[in-house]
Amino acid sequence: MSAFDDLMAFQKETEALGQVMGRLGWDQETMMPRGAAPQRSEEMAALEGVLHARRTDQRIGEWLSEAHAPDEPGKAQLRLITRSYERASKVPADLAQRLAKLTSTSQGIWAQARADEDVSAFLPTLKEVVALKREEGEALAACGDVYDAMLQDYEPGASAESLSAMFAALRPRLTQLRDVVMDCEQPADLNFEFDEGKQMKLTRNLAKVFGYDMSHGRVDKAVHPFSSGSGLDVRITTRTSPRDPFNCLYSTIHEVGHACYEQGIHKDYLLTPLGNGVSMGVHESQSRIYENQLGRSRPFCGWLYGQMRDTFGDFGVADEVTFYRTVNKLRKGFIRTEADEVQYNLHVLLRFDLERALISGDLSVDDLEGAWNDRFASDFGFAVDKPSNGVLQDVHWSVGLFGYFATYSLGNVYAGCLNEAMRADLPDLDDALAKGDPTPATEWLNEALQRHGGLREPRATIAHACSGNEPSEGPLLTYLQTKFSELLL
Repeated sequence: MSAFDDLMAFQKETEALGQVMGRLGWDQETMMPRGAAPQRSEEMAALEGVLHARRTDQRIGEWLSEAHAPDEPGKAQLRLITRSYERASKVPADLAQRLAKLTSTSQGIWAQARADEDVSAFLPTLKEVVALKREEGEALAACGDVYDAMLQDYEPGASAESLSAMFAALRPRLTQLRDVVMDCEQPADLNFEFDEGKQMKLTRNLAKVFGYDMSHGRVDKAVHPFSSGSGLDVRITTRTSPRDPFNCLYSTIHEVGHACYEQGIHKDYLLTPLGNGVSMGVHESQSRIYENQLGRSRPFCGWLYGQMRDTFGDFGVADEVTFYRTVNKLRKGFIRTEADEVQYNLHVLLRFDLERALISGDLSVDDLEGAWNDRFASDFGFAVDKPSNGVLQDVHWSVGLFGYFATYSLGNVYAGCLNEAMRADLPDLDDALAKGDPTPATEWLNEALQRHGGLREPRATIAHACSGNEPSEGPLLTYLQTKFSELLL
């Protein structure tokens, strides 16, 4: 075997072990007995030790120095393996294990603190997480910017400076549009009890409508909806609320976007570095375009209204137009995952700024809740009422995902670019959506983006799908302005 073949065989085993670790994480959030948490943290730490040893194995460096890629995908494989090897080699093994153990334990502590509305019960653990993540970031940065080093785990090539400039362009336009729409009359809130069993039946049907392959996946419930896995085993979760079926339905469509990306990657890339989504920003572009530009579109909402009537009977919404306005209603709210398209990014920008301050040391963990509440009141005009609606609402910091939040807004920007290109290629898309058939769109996305996995760098992935046009915030802002201006008519 050649050095390239030896390297890829070794990498396949590493990728398989990574999938096993991901499955342990899925189980922890869905089915694991609460009392198993201490043991699970030991299991996660042990497996992370094995993975770190493989990712830093000196043979990888030797194979890389000798390997010759047979084609373009092979060159991309070498590029990604080199990046992973160089990054992993900068992080001491004991630090990687301590982080894996701590974040597994921290997740359970966060969940209990959230349930108890007790920030003080979580802060000591969060201090430990922040300290270890800073240590890891400093090792990765090698005297460079620590936060930029953290970003590379989620969006290779991104920098805090470039993201800040993009977000600065988004904020005033979004705030202005929010204020205009909120000053107008909004449809009434739903006033109906939606059976949660029926919600799950409908939501599983929606998953299939958007192309989710249930023979290689499953839909479960979790506190915080997520997608997990790649290749032949890609699982999603959702959540239900008897008074808010949209939480369930659109969380599912969102996670299906993630899952279809992973399921749609070319099977030749299975259990290789190319066999995963190229970045979290690109990943989020798929979940957001499925959820919003497709799932919340006027024609698809018309079809979904009929499905809701068939499932729940008369639930108090008179017609398709009112249903569309209700689905896209702007409302005061605390929760990022439940926010409308206009205000969603304002939630993300808040977190982006706070976590940068945490990592730099400009903001202490003890002052985090107060800083969150002050910023929220400034951005949204009303006060946080309880921790689960504020600083404790997201799981990300408890599991050490610093640098992740920015990719949510970046994904929205990418989705705006993709939607513009897709609509240009599919002028009759609305006719299919009105019949409850997003297949033309999902097939376009698969061909233009999903099937290629990690073949190109993130921005190049979007540019390739958009006929060479570089991603920018312009298409997203135009889409939002057009959609919500029409909603006012």
